[in-house]
Amino acid sequence: MDDTTPLYFLPLGGAGEIGMNLALYGYGGKWLMVDCGVTFADPSVPGIDLITPDASFIEAHRGGLLGLIATHAHEDHIGAVAHLWPGLGCPVYATGFTTSVLRRKLAEAGLEEIVPLRPLEPGRAIELGPFRVTPLGLTHSIPEMQALAIETPHGIVLHSGDWKLDPDPLVGPASDIAALRRIGEEGALALVCDSTNVFSPGVSGSEAAVRESLRRLLAGREGRLVMTTFASNVARIETLARLAEELGREVVLVGRSLGRIVQAARENGYLHGLRPFLDEREIGYLPRERVMLICTGCQGEPRGAMARIAGGEHPHIGLSPGDLVVFSSKIIPGNERTLYRIHNLLAAAGIEVVTERDHFVHVSGHPSRDELSEMYRWVRPRIAVPVHGETRHIMEHVRLARALQVPEAVALANGDMLRLAPGPAEVVERVPAGRLAVDGAHLVPLDGGVVQERRRLMHNGAAQVSLALDGDGRLAAPPVVAFQGVIHDPNGAFAAEVRAAVRAAIERLPPRARQDDESLREAARTTLRRLVKAATGRRPVTEVHLLRVGPGARREAEEEESAA
Repeated sequence: MDDTTPLYFLPLGGAGEIGMNLALYGYGGKWLMVDCGVTFADPSVPGIDLITPDASFIEAHRGGLLGLIATHAHEDHIGAVAHLWPGLGCPVYATGFTTSVLRRKLAEAGLEEIVPLRPLEPGRAIELGPFRVTPLGLTHSIPEMQALAIETPHGIVLHSGDWKLDPDPLVGPASDIAALRRIGEEGALALVCDSTNVFSPGVSGSEAAVRESLRRLLAGREGRLVMTTFASNVARIETLARLAEELGREVVLVGRSLGRIVQAARENGYLHGLRPFLDEREIGYLPRERVMLICTGCQGEPRGAMARIAGGEHPHIGLSPGDLVVFSSKIIPGNERTLYRIHNLLAAAGIEVVTERDHFVHVSGHPSRDELSEMYRWVRPRIAVPVHGETRHIMEHVRLARALQVPEAVALANGDMLRLAPGPAEVVERVPAGRLAVDGAHLVPLDGGVVQERRRLMHNGAAQVSLALDGDGRLAAPPVVAFQGVIHDPNGAFAAEVRAAVRAAIERLPPRARQDDESLREAARTTLRRLVKAATGRRPVTEVHLLRVGPGARREAEEEESAA
C-alpha cells in the first residue's frame, strides 16, 4: 500500500457524550478498535440500566477487525465487551488489572473461556496489521490507564484515553511524560483526547492531597465513619484503609462491585500491606467507634449500598445520630436530585453528611485546562480530535486546540468517519451509530418499539378490554376491563361505563363485521380510547383481547393443542 490509502478515525461512542466509548481506526480494510464501553440509563428509559453503542458497522466488517484494545477498566470503556463481543469475535488486549476486571464480567456472561484475552504491557509494542501500538502509562482514577501511541503508515496517532497529570498518584506510577515528549519530537499526526474537564481551569489535583484532607476531616470522630466513593478508585480505597488503620478502625466493604475491584487489585499487586477487610455481616460485633464502612452508591444509585442504608433497607447496617457519611466523589450532573434525597434522609436521622461541596474530599481523574495545554505542548499534533465530552465540551476543546496553534482541530459526533490522512482532516462519510439497550439478556434498539412502548406505559398507563364472543359474534359474557396507572376508580363506576359502552359498540356492528376479529377489536379499541381520553386527557396503551367460545373455535383450539 502507498500513501494514497486513507487512514480513518471513526467514533461509534464517546463523541458528543461522556461515556460509552468505542473508537475505530481503519486503514486498507483493516480495523483496530479502542475501548468498548457502556453508559448508564436515566429514568426516561424504564427497565433499562445499561446502554451500549450500536456496533453494526464494525460487525459488518468483522473480517477486517484485528483486535480490541482496552485503555482501562472503567465501565464506560469495557462495560459493553461482554454484550458486543459475540458480534466482533476478535482478540481483546488489556493490562493485568483490566484483564482481571474484564474476566469477571465475561464469566458472568459465560464467555470467559471463549474470548481470547491478550496481555497489554506499558512500553511494549504490539503489531496488528498496519498498526503498531505502544501503550503508555498515564495517571487516572483507576490503575493501569494506558494511552496508545498508534503508529500508522501516515504517522503516529496518540489516543489519550482518560487521563490526568497526578504527580503523586499513590497507586501505580506517574504519567510517562518522557514518552509523550518523544512523540512530539518525532511529530504526531493526531491527538485523540479526553475533553471532560476542558471548562475547568488549573489542574485536577492529586490523590495525595485528598488523603491529607480526609485525614484532617476524620480525626477525632466518635461515631461510625461511612465513606462512599467510586468502586473503581483503588487509590481512594487504599487511602481510606490507611486512614482507618491510623484511627484504630476496621474497614467493612459494603457492595458487590467494591469486593470485585478489591479482588482484582490484589491479584495485581495493589492494596498490599493492609489488614483484611471485613464483611458487612460482621459489623454488629464491633463498637461504632471502631468501624469505617466503604460503600458503593456514591451517585445515589437505587441499588447501591448507600441508598439502601439511608432508606433503612439494608439487612445488616443501620446508622445513628453522631455517625458521619462522606461522599468522597464528584456529584455527576444529572444525579443531583437522587443524591439530595439521600442526603436529606441521612440529615433527618441526625447523621452528618459531607460532600465535595463542603470539604476537599475528591479530585477528578480527568485533565483540567492547564493539563490539556501541557499535553498539546508535549505532543504537538497536526490534528486535534476531541472526544469523551458532550457537544459543548468538544467545541470548547476545539477552540482551545486552535488557541494553542494546533493546525487542524475537528469536532466529531458518533458515526462521523474522519479521514486523518492523506490531505487535510475531513469527515468523508456518516455511518450508523445508534444506541442499544441492555434489556435482560438481549440488546434492543433504544429508539425501537420495546423501549418506546415502555415509555408510553410509564407516562400514560395501560387500558385493556377482554371480549368473549360466540361463533356468531355475540357477547358470551360481559366485557372485562382493566386499567393500570390510568384513572382513580375506587367504586368501579368508570369501569362499568366502559363495559356498557363497549357492549353497545359491539352490538351496533352488522352481523358480517361481528364475524371479523379485527373489526371487533377496532370497535372496542376506539370506544375504550375515546372514553379514557374524555375522562383523563391521556392516551394510554390500549389492548383488546378477543376469545371465540363457539363450537368452531373450541374445535380449532383442540386441534392446535393436539398438533403442538
